[in-house]
Amino acid sequence: MLTEIKEREKQSLTSAELNVIDWINENEEKIPDMSINEIADASFTSPATVSRAIRKCGFSGIAEMKYKISSQMNYIVEGKIVNEIFEKSITECKKTIEALDVDMILRVIRYIRFSEKIYILARGTTALIARDFEFQLQLLGYNAFVLSDSQIMRNSKKLFKENDIVMIFTLKNSTPELEMSAKFAKEVGATVITCCCIQGTSLEKYSDLSILGGRKKNNSMIEEFNVMSRLPLHIIARTLICLLYTSPSPRDGATS
Repeated sequence: MLTEIKEREKQSLTSAELNVIDWINENEEKIPDMSINEIADASFTSPATVSRAIRKCGFSGIAEMKYKISSQMNYIVEGKIVNEIFEKSITECKKTIEALDVDMILRVIRYIRFSEKIYILARGTTALIARDFEFQLQLLGYNAFVLSDSQIMRNSKKLFKENDIVMIFTLKNSTPELEMSAKFAKEVGATVITCCCIQGTSLEKYSDLSILGGRKKNNSMIEEFNVMSRLPLHIIARTLICLLYTSPSPRDGATS
């Protein structure tokens, strides 16, 4: 309700002005697109009556009243959008968690615990997740390094050794260098672990272990730039780190 007239204030209003206020309160969503003449016609009054009623409600004129109504309507709409975003995030979290294979996660944890060196590969904004994962592993005493440069990936065969772990974080394996690095790692006998948002990518054929977010399609958050949600990768990385934090590690210097 735009205006709520107290009983003592009603005494200063004519019956026609009260009708205008009642009509405005019942039709707020229409007001921003209406002229003062249209409001007068709809409330069966005159433009002068509408103008007086608006001023007696504390507005300087119809423009201020329209602004307030528009602001209220925008706030309501934005509130609904926020709730929709919350719901989508909750749904995406649930679907990711439901799709994760607990046995696969525990197998990855065992490999990480006994690793000598961990290379974490990612490109684009996914590299931000990889760098946070690297930081957390280093805090736990693991020998972890992020590779995010495409040129280094193309020459990564010179880096990988048999006892290394190569972990790849990717949305949908759209970067050729990631698959190239996985192939190189496989050739030298390193263990390849893939963390991916979708199933069935060609990267899986080079992977010893694959943690998959289970998404069946790529949902763009910002369609113009094809920016997609990386929430499944965040959940995968968080799950692995939390398990490593809470479980004893066989490595010297690692925090339990």
